Amino acid sequence: MIDSRLVKMAEVLVDYSLELKPGDKFMIRSTDLATPLIKEIYRLALLRGAHPEVQLQVEGLSKIFYSTASDKQLQYVSPLHEKVVLGFDAFLSIMADHNTKALTSVDSSKMALQQRALAPWNQRFMERAAQGEMRWSVAPYPTQALAQEAAMSLDEYADFVMEACLLNTPDPLAAWQEVHDQQQRHVEFLNGVDLIEIKAKDTDLRLRVKGRTWENCDGKMNFPDGEVFTAPIEDSVEGVIRFSFPGIYSGKEVEDIRLTFEQGKVVEASAAKGEELLHSLLETDAGARRVGEFAIGTNFGIKKFTRNMLFDEKIGGTIHLALGSTYFETGGKNESGIHWDMLCDMRDGGEIYADGKLIYRNGNMLVDE
Repeated sequence: MIDSRLVKMAEVLVDYSLELKPGDKFMIRSTDLATPLIKEIYRLALLRGAHPEVQLQVEGLSKIFYSTASDKQLQYVSPLHEKVVLGFDAFLSIMADHNTKALTSVDSSKMALQQRALAPWNQRFMERAAQGEMRWSVAPYPTQALAQEAAMSLDEYADFVMEACLLNTPDPLAAWQEVHDQQQRHVEFLNGVDLIEIKAKDTDLRLRVKGRTWENCDGKMNFPDGEVFTAPIEDSVEGVIRFSFPGIYSGKEVEDIRLTFEQGKVVEASAAKGEELLHSLLETDAGARRVGEFAIGTNFGIKKFTRNMLFDEKIGGTIHLALGSTYFETGGKNESGIHWDMLCDMRDGGEIYADGKLIYRNGNMLVDE
């Protein structure tokens, strides 16, 4: 018998996150491990009059690809990929990893080569989303690999996922609407400021956001959700930041990342572990050294770091920067083949100032006080 919470998850994803309508061309992408959830979503999509398609990723193919493909093959973009980007109305990616470390030994330069080839298509995907032509979401499905990465049993991890997604509440749709309303107050305030200053351990960073739009992340594009974000003015980021948690990229960890920015560009970068990957990703393209996103995490139901940015970037009391491509609905202009989120804990003395006014301390917004 299927977990009733998965039925709730399917309902929220179909009716709230993606708002499927009759005639929508809808792609679901995941692995076979997420089959119970895929079936529920597929059934609901049909009932809503949509045209669902399913792409299942076979375990081990990515490792074979990176180990075997030539440079020409690494740069090849499938017509099927192009069709999804240009022709579908809704897209759902369900994270259901068999092995989060499968690509650990892959040459970083090969990943970067493929990312450069996909960059124009990733940009077009985000442009269509910003223009309202494509609705998309990313959601989790509890697997042994993800549970192990989070240092939990599978049952513990499943409970953690459901709690973070508000699926234990009597009415999850209403609960996410409440999240929207609370965060909207923050967004409306932040849309009126310019200079943001971030102060924390080994961190003193400044960026400008005047004229940029803050987005309310309320369970639509990510599920779970819980953040507000924008894109800094591209040449405005100045100062230093140290990221408290490892940066994760394709299952690889980069620990104790420290970045120095001048005129919006990373000019110095170091890491205690994984520094080669850090520098390789910074060399992906011209936009990889600039910030595409600045965000404040607001989901206090996510209480621990899990090595999964779908959850970790939402942790209440943290902020994150993303190097690389921006979300164009913010008004940002940075383009890149990467979008790499890095997380900084603000719960022990961290502060944020907006136009000189203290608006955030020790992980809590002060706007409502």
